[in-house]
Amino acid sequence: MNRCLVPIVAAVASLGLQGAPSAAHDALPDKPLHVPVIGSEGQAIGMAVFEQTAAGVLIDVGVKGLTQGEHAFHIHARGTCNPEGGFKSAGGHFAPGERVHGIKDTAGPHAGDMPNQFVGSDGSLRAQVLNSAVTLAAGGNALMDADGSALVIHAGADDYVSQPSGAAGPRVACAVIFGPRKN
Repeated sequence: MNRCLVPIVAAVASLGLQGAPSAAHDALPDKPLHVPVIGSEGQAIGMAVFEQTAAGVLIDVGVKGLTQGEHAFHIHARGTCNPEGGFKSAGGHFAPGERVHGIKDTAGPHAGDMPNQFVGSDGSLRAQVLNSAVTLAAGGNALMDADGSALVIHAGADDYVSQPSGAAGPRVACAVIFGPRKN
């Protein structure tokens, strides 16, 4: 089991955040969602797969071309990934409710906060993370809201406490999970 899978499940479960589907939610999506991850130059650098499970959303990501070391790994509030703006188009962290940033903050975490991921010397990131605070189905903490959502990888590690985003540095990769809804 990936070393990052257990901490996020335990941290989020202990907070009682809503997100896993229940009888009040629509049916679970029947197929995993495959989305390309793009780098800061707009090039495809990998793939992320989002799969709804009874326990939350399982994120399976494979990316190449990153720098070695720890990188912050978050779900952001808007489903746009504009590399020309440093992926600022993705907005802040996906944060429904009254929580603040940080797995280590007593008033946190945001639903989009997840553990740092480690990139090896070959520049590759391969990880599976279960986020039990979000859902692909309709309802509370749904990633498919009016402005969509995106997965963002930062240049540095999240310190898990600094506001509003963990002092993780620039955004170096982005994947649109759901784009904004068209009216």
